[in-house]
Amino acid sequence: MINIGILASGRGTNLQAIIEAVEDGRIEGKIKIVISDNSDAYALKRAEQNNIDTQYIDFKSFKNREDYDKKVIECLKEKGVELIVLAGYMRILTPYFIKTCKNRIINIHPALLPSFPGLHAQRQAIEYGAKVSGCTVHFVDEGVDSGPIVLQRAVEIKDDDTEESLAERILKEEHQIYPQAIQLFTKGRLMIKGRRVFIK
Repeated sequence: MINIGILASGRGTNLQAIIEAVEDGRIEGKIKIVISDNSDAYALKRAEQNNIDTQYIDFKSFKNREDYDKKVIECLKEKGVELIVLAGYMRILTPYFIKTCKNRIINIHPALLPSFPGLHAQRQAIEYGAKVSGCTVHFVDEGVDSGPIVLQRAVEIKDDDTEESLAERILKEEHQIYPQAIQLFTKGRLMIKGRRVFIK
């Protein structure tokens, strides 16, 4: 049983999927805190509804990004967090954050990395004319969506897809593979060698 901290900025649909996976035993861990940079994030309400501690941290209260990240790390450490899960967190982590928590931060991206990193991945895939997209769970490094890949799931791009319709289908797959990846971490089954992640 490991302690999980979740950083979220928006609706928190992946957070909800993780909460449900913890509740029904598909993740052998405990969500200790949900931290947001957005006071209006629905993710905070989801956490409160499930009796999970929350913390809103206002970026404007800090001189720079690193000071902000130090406060976030302090909150995570207070809760004994061992795995940090980014669930729609819209801030780019500083090198300080990533070095301090090396190989303990995971993220999910709505494309089959290394294709279409960054924002609007679904739109990028459609505009490029790709036939397949999907989602990727990866460890976070100092690049943009460039860390070692844990799990991926493919989603076909239909001829009449819009950014919204493709995003909706990808999101359903995200809700499946994110809890799976977290459980693999909690069981100590992920081993990073260079760019590759091996599942023991």
